Amino acid sequence: MFDIGWSELLLIGIVALIAIGPKELPGALRTLGQWMAKVRRMASEFQNQFHEAMREAELADLKKEVDEMATKAQSYAHFDPIEDVRRDLEKAAGPPPDLDTLTDTAASPPPSAPTPPAAPPPASPPAAAETPPAPPAAAPAEPAAPQSTAPVNTPDAGRAA
Repeated sequence: MFDIGWSELLLIGIVALIAIGPKELPGALRTLGQWMAKVRRMASEFQNQFHEAMREAELADLKKEVDEMATKAQSYAHFDPIEDVRRDLEKAAGPPPDLDTLTDTAASPPPSAPTPPAAPPPASPPAAAETPPAPPAAAPAEPAAPQSTAPVNTPDAGRAA
């Protein structure tokens, strides 16, 4: 604490013995000891209060961190990716329209939008070539012979006509 060596302490003791006297020296040392005890007690109380304030500050920081973690954990417990996407879309495009408005606009085009021109119909061959003539309904036809899908081997099959 104080940088006092044994030789300096002995010198202080001799001066105190001469100045105070041998009769009152024990009472003076007792009073000095009581003052030192009071100073130590006050220093200890100050140090304890300082440490307690530090602990309270640390506890406040820890409580804040725990509250933040609890809030994050609660947000993860109610995780809804669809709601997150919907919220992002609302931020980008504004609030969604009402369903009644959607059904009305789907039935009729908006008045400010121009109507696209109608595309011309595709070209078609003459009507007579499209529809084959109806067979006569006179006599019942004989059942047709089943046709085979197997290739026919004839001697002329390989020649061109």
